[in-house]
Amino acid sequence: MKLAVASDHAGLLLRAEAVKAARELGHEVEDLGPAGAESVDYPDFARRVGQRVASGEAQAGVLVCGTGIGMSIAANKVPGIRAALCTSEFEARMARAHNDANVLCLGERVVGAGLAGSIVRAFLSQPFEGGRHERRVAKLRELDSRKT
Repeated sequence: MKLAVASDHAGLLLRAEAVKAARELGHEVEDLGPAGAESVDYPDFARRVGQRVASGEAQAGVLVCGTGIGMSIAANKVPGIRAALCTSEFEARMARAHNDANVLCLGERVVGAGLAGSIVRAFLSQPFEGGRHERRVAKLRELDSRKT
């Protein structure tokens, strides 16, 4: 699987942990930055990852900021993105299994590196269950196509 990954300045260390965990699972990772610790605007990086995933250039994404909240809000503005802010392995598995989430959001000030690696592995290893959940995900896709 190809994965698009980015952060803002507050998520650099956890982004590195996410990249490491994904590569350990054998996934290809496109790291979209930023390259340094200077202050940047998280919506710019959420858009980059969201567009890669929505277009099919990447099959999933990971975004990291201080809390994960800003990244999740911004990523969910990109049509076709179902971004989930997760603080546990359980949430990551359920985001994939029941919601077919395609972008994982993490907060560097919320979860430590070890837990973040476990959350990334859980997210990337869990398939969407389909079945009764497909109807609900279809309704999410319908919301993307509405103008109001």
